[in-house]
Amino acid sequence: MKILIARLNHETNTFSPVPTPLAAFSPTYGEAAYRDNKGMRTGMAAFIDLAEAAGATLVTPVSATANPSGTVHAAAYDELTRRIVDAAPGCDEILLDLHGAMVAEQTDDGEGDLLARIRAAAPGVPIGVALDLHGNITEKMVRNADVMVGFKTYPHIDMYETGAHAGRLLLEMAQGGTRYGVCCKRLPLMSHTLRSTTLEGAMQGAVEAARGAERSGLPALSVFAGFSLADIDAPCMSVVATGRAQDMAAAQAAADDLAQQIWQRRAEFVYRSEPLEQSLHHARALAQGATRPVLLLDHGDNCMSGGTCDTMDVLQTALALGLDRIAVGPLCDPEAVAALTDGGVGAELEVALGNKVPLERIGLTKKPLRLRGTVRAISDGSYTVTGPIYTGQRCHMGRTVLFDIGAAQIVVTEQTHEPWDLGVFHCVGLDPTRFRYLLLKSRMYCRPVFVPLSAGLVECDSPGVTTSDYARFPYQRVRRPVFPLDAI
Repeated sequence: MKILIARLNHETNTFSPVPTPLAAFSPTYGEAAYRDNKGMRTGMAAFIDLAEAAGATLVTPVSATANPSGTVHAAAYDELTRRIVDAAPGCDEILLDLHGAMVAEQTDDGEGDLLARIRAAAPGVPIGVALDLHGNITEKMVRNADVMVGFKTYPHIDMYETGAHAGRLLLEMAQGGTRYGVCCKRLPLMSHTLRSTTLEGAMQGAVEAARGAERSGLPALSVFAGFSLADIDAPCMSVVATGRAQDMAAAQAAADDLAQQIWQRRAEFVYRSEPLEQSLHHARALAQGATRPVLLLDHGDNCMSGGTCDTMDVLQTALALGLDRIAVGPLCDPEAVAALTDGGVGAELEVALGNKVPLERIGLTKKPLRLRGTVRAISDGSYTVTGPIYTGQRCHMGRTVLFDIGAAQIVVTEQTHEPWDLGVFHCVGLDPTRFRYLLLKSRMYCRPVFVPLSAGLVECDSPGVTTSDYARFPYQRVRRPVFPLDAI
């Protein structure tokens, strides 16, 4: 038995100015793609383990994943998808670790078009797909897959388990067992990322209902929050069921029922921000008498939703309000890194920091903040993730500088980077637990590591391309009416 196993992940924010060329994916091919995933906590790693346990021959044409950013360049999409499609003929099964919200220059439905091409290249070959919880599910995706399973956690800590779930079902098909099919119910509901956490609220309830359906015998039921920062036809929530081919009516009924439950609680998937100054006053109150830092989460500029990681609104407002003992990072500014590195450790100098990437798609241009301080450390910005997300992965932020401006110590990097590990601070010798405030450009991924170390967290909305204020986004292609843009 020959099994094709591949990974291609991108969550596309069509409003983001951050480019997505081929290099952004850091792709590896063949044996290198296998090595990059074997022993890791990815969906592809689970596919590899299952295939090897079954004694199968593995074909691993590509492993490619890029941080969320702008529309994928046409050449990158063509190259990466071509490698997967070309490897499909002659395989007995196909297992794909995809995201579900990829938009490329030539297609708004990156995954759907890929699956359709694979189906055409390898007709009759079972296809199983593991997807991110934030996938924007399309009819083309559903029509061209035999098994489809999504993450059930956000922050995402079940990538491997999701791959294992999809892989087990597809292997059953190959071994002559039950045949499966996929069905879907999509809602006219754009959920907010901060309301898609599975730790609480309506999303937690929906995912628990899906788990209950699986415990009752449904092969797979997945709730997809969608990714609303994409100006496409339907960046919306959906429920996807994988059912037994002879009983797809029951699978569709389960998807319909859960979708109806979600719709009844649709208002709970809407996030309403408070003014930034109000958030920071709240943070100051939390910090009074605290022995651990208060987290300031700048979710308006989060690179894991396509942010530039260079807006300065939260830090500038915090400084204006007199907050101090702030650790900040990572802030991406290659020009500032070059100037600070040239100065060397111990140098005192003034730099223009941040606000350098124009946010033209949402009509914003900002001026850099001029700050004077001391270079405390310089490193290569490398560290290894300790978990629970991407455990064991080696991360590289580019050259990284610790810049001390008195009231704040700022980790400045050459590359955008999500603070999903203490390594973003430790790599420049900084202990984040010694500060009164930690200002992180993050929504969710930081929480498993940083929340246990903190006295509390405050969500700070700032004007960036991942802001929680939908009014800032000039949607033109979204099918209307849709909640909450329209009062349905």
